[in-house]
Amino acid sequence: MKTTKIMPTTCLLIAMFAMIISHIMVPVAWIIPPVWNLAGLAFIAAGMVLNLVADRAFHQAHTTVRPFEESSTLITNSAFRISRNPMYLGFVSILTGLAILLRSLSPYLVMVAFAISMDAVYIKVEERMLAERFGPLWQAYASRTRRWL
Repeated sequence: MKTTKIMPTTCLLIAMFAMIISHIMVPVAWIIPPVWNLAGLAFIAAGMVLNLVADRAFHQAHTTVRPFEESSTLITNSAFRISRNPMYLGFVSILTGLAILLRSLSPYLVMVAFAISMDAVYIKVEERMLAERFGPLWQAYASRTRRWL
């Protein structure tokens, strides 16, 4: 199966733009009262920290962060102890924060579509590559660590 060469960060930016446009054009319903929506900042911050920690783990392991390149090392420490895909989890946290900040329902639809597409286009392909490359090591890691959270 051929994977896309579009980086997930590009998809994140597209999703953020789509969330803002959907909020402006079709807010559907206002579900979060003003002031409470500022809690979205915590989700954005948590997602950014999670991404930075995971990115650092890639660099410390001297392996690629690019989803369509073969990893030289299986990372199981740091943020990878809580999730097999902490960067995608961080992206979803950022989108959740943005949806909370925007207060309306329609951005959540974009967020869910983003998570589903990341799973189908990137995560399943990456995990198949890791299983082929690291075999039993991958199987042991995957059996003890959840895909998302």
